[in-house]
Amino acid sequence: MDRSELAVSYKHDGYNCCQAVLKAFSDLTDMDDAMVQNIGSSFGIGMGCFEGTCGALIGASIVAGCIPSVNPKNPTNGKLLLSYFSQACGDTICKNIKGIESGNMLCSCDNCVRHAVYAIENELLHK
Repeated sequence: MDRSELAVSYKHDGYNCCQAVLKAFSDLTDMDDAMVQNIGSSFGIGMGCFEGTCGALIGASIVAGCIPSVNPKNPTNGKLLLSYFSQACGDTICKNIKGIESGNMLCSCDNCVRHAVYAIENELLHK
């Protein structure tokens, strides 16, 4: 199973979007399950309960800072992830992606998790 589908399976196994992305990369970050759950606990429905950044993108950003092979560690990594994710999902703000106010969902949570994983793989690991 590829890493993106592994992340989605974690999401369906009780992890929130952020935790699912963190867990999918735990082999590269050395995060144990307790750490994954604690770090990602506040980002299950985006930062601030739909008001802010999608939890899957937050998870990707955390992962980027924790994988030893990702160098340099700087803000441009976050910009790369945000740009990739925004293009793939249509936005970076959870309530906009979910269509809370507009009624038009841009991307499912499963696909947000997939795209967060793809962003790390395509923008930071396989360059």
